[in-house]
Amino acid sequence: MRAFREAVEAGDLDTVEALLAKDVVFTSPVAFAPYSGKAITAAILRGVARVFEDFRYEQELAGADGRDHALVFSARVGDRALTGCDFIHLDEEGLIDGLTVMVRPLSAAQALAAAMGAQFDRITEEAQARIG
Repeated sequence: MRAFREAVEAGDLDTVEALLAKDVVFTSPVAFAPYSGKAITAAILRGVARVFEDFRYEQELAGADGRDHALVFSARVGDRALTGCDFIHLDEEGLIDGLTVMVRPLSAAQALAAAMGAQFDRITEEAQARIG
């Protein structure tokens, strides 16, 4: 998971996108239904990069088979500090086919939901541009 972590920390979102499987499923901490597909997941991650401030990974955990990883992070959204975790699953080719994000506390999750909601039109446009 080093490549993903290093790309995120460097703000290299093109590399992050290249690490996503075509059929990746992204489960957001602030949306009920998961998002399916590389284009929408990459667009969401670009939106998150615009919203998060002072982002840094704090800890990395890996499953015994090397396909499951958890990256604990901290960040801010406006004046709300948050702690979160990226739960990542790799497919047989080593690409990310599952990404679930959780954040806490509730006030930070609410700030994230509002900030990402304000990004929704741009995220949709970016995803559509990558598809067509």
